[in-house]
Amino acid sequence: MHYWKGLDAVPTDVAPTVVTIGNFDGVHLGHCEVLDAVVSLAKQRAAKSVAITFEPHPALVHRPDSAPELIMGLADRVDTLASVGLDAVLMIHYTLEFADQSAEEFVKSIIVDTLHATAVVVGHDVRFGRNNSGDFEYMQELGRRYGFDVIGVDDVGDKRRLSSTWVREELAAGNVEAAASILGRPHRMRGEVVHGAARGRELGFPTANLSADASGIIPADGVYAGWLVDEADVRWPAAISVGSNPTFDGISRVVEAHVMDRPDEGVEDFDLYGQQVVIEFVSHLRPMVAYRGIEALIDQMAEDVEQARSVLALEQH
Repeated sequence: MHYWKGLDAVPTDVAPTVVTIGNFDGVHLGHCEVLDAVVSLAKQRAAKSVAITFEPHPALVHRPDSAPELIMGLADRVDTLASVGLDAVLMIHYTLEFADQSAEEFVKSIIVDTLHATAVVVGHDVRFGRNNSGDFEYMQELGRRYGFDVIGVDDVGDKRRLSSTWVREELAAGNVEAAASILGRPHRMRGEVVHGAARGRELGFPTANLSADASGIIPADGVYAGWLVDEADVRWPAAISVGSNPTFDGISRVVEAHVMDRPDEGVEDFDLYGQQVVIEFVSHLRPMVAYRGIEALIDQMAEDVEQARSVLALEQH
C-alpha cells in the first residue's frame, strides 16, 4: 500500500481513483464496511482505492482541551488501513488553515484535482469543509458538477451504530471483549518496553512495562488476558496488569505484561527492554484491588496467570 504524506506526495498519474474520507480512529467494523466498498468498487473500475485521513485528529486542533483520547496511534491506524486491501492512504496534515477551506474547495482541490476520483464512497453522515458545512447531499451535488459518482454506505450495527465513541466507552469500562466485537479484533497498545520498579521480578512474575508515551487508549484498571507481540512479530501469551499498583500505594497508571511460557524463566534470557512491542487485550479477568500482604498478592498473581493461560488456550481453538 502507498502511504502519501500530503497532497504533494500523490503521483500526478494516479487517476482514476475511488476515494473515501474519514478519521478512521480504531478502524472499526463500521469503517471497514465503507473501506471494503471502496476496495470492491475500485477493482470493478480498474481504479486505485484511496482513503483520505487526517493527522492530527481534527478534534485535537479545534478543541484540544476536550478532544477524545485516540483509540490507536498513527502507525497502527496506517497498518490497519493497509490490511483491508487499500491501494493508498493519503494522510493530510490537519491545521486550522486547512479546516478553513469551503466544502467545494476541499472536494475540488483534493478529490477532483489531486486524486481524479471516479467515485466517492462515504457514510450518509459524512461532513466536510469549513464548519462541517458539507454533507452527503452536497457531496452528491458536487459529484454531478465535477463528474464523479457518490455512493452512500449505511450505518453498521443492530441496536446501536458502530462508532469510535462506543469503543472508547467500552475500553473505559474495561470491557475489552465488547470493544473487540466493534473493532473486529482485540484492542491494542504499542510502545517501548522500559524499566519499572522491578516488583514483578521480585515477586516471581517479571513484567514488560510499556512507556508512558505508548499509543492507544489504556483500558480501565484491572488484570487482563492477552498477547505481547515483540519486534520479531512473535506473539507471546500474557497476563496484563493495568493500574497504579495499589498494594504498593502507587500513583501513576502503568501497563505491564507478564509473558507466560517463556523459553526460560530467567529474566536475563528474555530481555525485551528497548523493544517496541504491541500488547493486545483479549479478556478482562478481574478489577484492580489492594491486597493485605505480599503473600496474598503472589497467590492472586499465580491465579491470574493460570486464568489467562486458560482463556488464551480457548481463544486459539
